Amino acid sequence: MTVTLHVCITCRAGRTLMEGETAPGARLHSAILEAGVPEGVNVVPVECLSACSQGCSIALSGPRRWSYVYGRLSDASAPDVVAGAAAYAAAPDGIVPWRSRPEIFRKQSLARIPPIAAVPEASE
Repeated sequence: MTVTLHVCITCRAGRTLMEGETAPGARLHSAILEAGVPEGVNVVPVECLSACSQGCSIALSGPRRWSYVYGRLSDASAPDVVAGAAAYAAAPDGIVPWRSRPEIFRKQSLARIPPIAAVPEASE
């Protein structure tokens, strides 16, 4: 089953950018693509994850899985993001054992969101 890795490409990591400078979030997105997207992971650039005060951020989500938001990332984090995304894709419920997570996924989690429960049909 495919999971989604959202990457905030507009993130400025708390900085004012110089004219023509590439946003740190866009550099992170490029570095993730260059590192090689794991099988079962769909990388989607997004304009904002509303974690602006936390540096570059990503989110991992998938059907019937816990979702996660991670922050304080940079383009140097790309190999760990790719490894973490692969482990997330391999976990049926999105919960990767603590010791199997890259360090940034252990220490830089901003949010953990439960799976959306199936909504029962309204009775008539």
